[in-house]
Amino acid sequence: MNTVSKIAIALIFATAIGGALSNAHAEDKVLHIGFQKYGKLVLLKSKATLEGKLKALGYTVAWTEFPSGPPLLEAINAGAIDFGNTGESPPIFAQAAGVPFVYVAYEPPAPKGEAILVPKDSALKTVADLKGKKVAFNKGANVHYLVVKALEKAGVKYSEIQPVFLAPADARAAFERGSVDAWAIWDPFQAAAEAATGARELTDGTGIVANTQFYLGSRKFVETNGQVLDAVLAQLREVDSWAKGDIGAVAAQLSPTIGIPAPVLEVALKRQSYGIKPIDGKTLGEQQKIADTFYQLGLLPKAIKVSDSVRLGS
Repeated sequence: MNTVSKIAIALIFATAIGGALSNAHAEDKVLHIGFQKYGKLVLLKSKATLEGKLKALGYTVAWTEFPSGPPLLEAINAGAIDFGNTGESPPIFAQAAGVPFVYVAYEPPAPKGEAILVPKDSALKTVADLKGKKVAFNKGANVHYLVVKALEKAGVKYSEIQPVFLAPADARAAFERGSVDAWAIWDPFQAAAEAATGARELTDGTGIVANTQFYLGSRKFVETNGQVLDAVLAQLREVDSWAKGDIGAVAAQLSPTIGIPAPVLEVALKRQSYGIKPIDGKTLGEQQKIADTFYQLGLLPKAIKVSDSVRLGS
């Protein structure tokens, strides 16, 4: 074989390898979405409409479930998740820890969607009765702030209760066996516990906290994939609109997936809020109040400026 032939074969081989690598690179464009047991992202996953929209942009979707917001943000920090949603408190703790994320959208307040529960036969009647008691909740989750503010309203210092930091499944087990006196939890775990155990509310968030849900993205993803992000938000708004108009159908669709009876889910869905809105100054201001409260209590390692974690151009 002469030199010219060898060069030609080498070029053909290189072109083929290059094309294969290029195709592999295109196939490797994956949007990693973190979701929790409940919410609009679960609905979006079950509807499977996002996959078709993103295929046109050269993306596939990988879904990962998390038990609560804090581990979801840890995954963003590790580069394992590009987009997800949490309540108010997790992004505040994450920002203080240096997690590179940004707020991209939010849902209106849903104060009835979280509560402090006690067993049905508990002697505790008011939030003030929690003084000296064991209260279970997920550290750094939205209910952490509910506990702080509910105690404040009742004239009880946060230092006067015994926080027991447990994820939802472990907290319910502790609650049912009587290892804790109260449990601060959000829907659908809240509705499920009320239905199954007769647990009663000392208070929900009404008049105390907003219980706002946020959509968050890794800073790198948000700042380099605006078209993909916009497509995700558009699909979320479609799902949100459908859910608001047919709560019974939503409950029926979600029930087999998350293992909670449809009638119980309907209760939770009616306490949820609807509408997915762009981040605004008022909402950031409310987040700043939460951040300042946690810092003053010594729960944050440093003061933060919430507006530092906002999408450029928002």
